[in-house]
Amino acid sequence: MCKNHPFESFHYCPKCGSDRFVIHNFKSKHCEACGFTYYFNPSSATVAFILNDKNELLVCRRANNPAKGTFDLPGGFVDMDETGEEGIIREVKEETDLTVDEAIYLFSLPNRYIYSEFEVQTLDMFFLCKIQNWIIPQAHDDVAKLQFIPLSEIKVEQFGLSSVKKGLQLFLNKNGY
Repeated sequence: MCKNHPFESFHYCPKCGSDRFVIHNFKSKHCEACGFTYYFNPSSATVAFILNDKNELLVCRRANNPAKGTFDLPGGFVDMDETGEEGIIREVKEETDLTVDEAIYLFSLPNRYIYSEFEVQTLDMFFLCKIQNWIIPQAHDDVAKLQFIPLSEIKVEQFGLSSVKKGLQLFLNKNGY
């Protein structure tokens, strides 16, 4: 995982293109040419806990890096003009074909996600997603495979992303596992 501050990747002002784009404080850079100040804030991301009537959790096998081949949970980045709830509903549909009827916010965790060799700081929002009309989930998008695992058999260490591991452990602890 990258350990450099994100500003090390930004050399030019996004407003005027000047190279006089300097660190202003820990969370911002300031352009000495045009006066623009850019605040580096985390991107919003979502994670879904989907349980069937047997108390089994729907897990994904990651098709791509980071952590290709490890377990994950459905979810992804929130698009512009989308709420967290809309984002998780869309992501679950894109990755599994399942239609979420209710997305219940549980908690959030900070994360660092490597995308195209670039570190993206995220705020991962975890939701309990309710499904009324069950179909057989189908793996799509960046998911190689889907399967249900009983909560009692979940092994957190098999999940590849650190925030998903932390979130899953919180979820399991809150549910007595």
